[in-house]
Amino acid sequence: MSRESNLIKNTAILGIGTFFPKLVNIVTLPILTGYLTKKEFGSYDLIITLVSLFLPIVTLQIQSAAFRFLIERRDNRDQVDSIITNILVFTLPISVISLVVLYFFIPGISGIGRFLICVYYFFDISYVTFQQITRGLSYNLIYSISSIVISTANLILIVLLVWKFKNGLYGVLIAMAVAYALGSFYLAYKIKDKWSFRMETVSKKYIGEMLNYSWPMVPNNLSGWVLRLSDRLILTAFLGIEANAMYAVANKIPNIYSAVHVTLNNAWVENASIASKDDDKSAYYSSMCDNYFRILVALMAGLMMCSPLLFRFLIKGDYDEAYYQMPVLYFGMLFLSMSSVVGGIYIAFKKTRSVGITTILAAVLNLVIDLILVKKIGIWAASLSTMISYAVLFVYRMIGVQRFQKVKFNVPVLVLGVAFLTLMSVLNYQKNLICDLINVAVFCLTIFILDRKMIKSIYMAIMKKFKRLTNKFSSGD
Repeated sequence: MSRESNLIKNTAILGIGTFFPKLVNIVTLPILTGYLTKKEFGSYDLIITLVSLFLPIVTLQIQSAAFRFLIERRDNRDQVDSIITNILVFTLPISVISLVVLYFFIPGISGIGRFLICVYYFFDISYVTFQQITRGLSYNLIYSISSIVISTANLILIVLLVWKFKNGLYGVLIAMAVAYALGSFYLAYKIKDKWSFRMETVSKKYIGEMLNYSWPMVPNNLSGWVLRLSDRLILTAFLGIEANAMYAVANKIPNIYSAVHVTLNNAWVENASIASKDDDKSAYYSSMCDNYFRILVALMAGLMMCSPLLFRFLIKGDYDEAYYQMPVLYFGMLFLSMSSVVGGIYIAFKKTRSVGITTILAAVLNLVIDLILVKKIGIWAASLSTMISYAVLFVYRMIGVQRFQKVKFNVPVLVLGVAFLTLMSVLNYQKNLICDLINVAVFCLTIFILDRKMIKSIYMAIMKKFKRLTNKFSSGD
């Protein structure tokens, strides 16, 4: 199978597991915004986002080593057993110990609430560990189905506990803990015959080798946490928990885009890693970066076009101010997704330290802008700092990747795509029907100019396959 075919296949499979959870988030959003108070919703948002701070610190991001090491050794059963055994021996005990300590240091929440948070965090760590193992073994379909298991359980439990029985924040925490437990058990069960736990393979040297790869990802993830969450913490500290709730709601619709970004990036990192040893890798990386940007701009334009309707139907309660933050956050998501595409090349060459350094610089910039502007322009400080820091991250990685791998970026297309999206953002701010209809025309123009060749190629491939099937059935008659 060619690199492109393999990428399309993996993207389609991973897309199943990424889009379904986003769909569930859309369905549950009216329940959460309608049945949680602003204080509860702000607390819920902090809890689910703080896990991305806690997890890499506790595990030293060794789960990422599971994926990267297993890709190269998935055909060697002894090596597979050794990698997985060493990762579990390191991850699970240290997680339990850390969570026991964490229980006594969570402020402002009752004992039951702290217990539920710790249970949720434990199963989140377990789930991420088994996810990376499953992907490393190339069982992407199982990986995707696990996301469906979690999302379905979460949806059912939120409907029952929050909407029907009015259990508020506790209901949400129980739903998440149970859902991630089910996801962890599902993955462990499905891959149980693919490896064996062999205590004799436990080696400090082997664990050290994997940690040497993974620990530079810790500052990368912590910096990513600063990029994503410092906004929320600073808003909460300076403006109160309700300001954080407003900002959290503003992110909900732009985060739909992250489903596309995560799906494409997961498939891309695997493909980029495999292609790193090919002779034509420079041309391949250049072509794929250009194609990814065209696709990402088209999808962002489509989301911008639908924003007025999505906001009207999905957001309940007094959150009108959140609407005006969304166009800025859209650009932040676009720059993040493109920086991740370039970051996939860094990971392919195991340049994890460089990934961490670039993210740290963006995180510092984000924090500085937040602190300077939050008292002057309020929530706008968080939105603008996110957009600017991700833009800098993208440009920095574009330049930095040239040090170890030449990649040609199509700058005119980058500029044109940003120009189209800027026009759509300005029209979105007007909040009237005529501008919304103009945005439909701008969307169509964007697709025609940037993606017509790609669309034509896809159409020709589909028609060619359809013709083959038709000929096959005709000859069979």
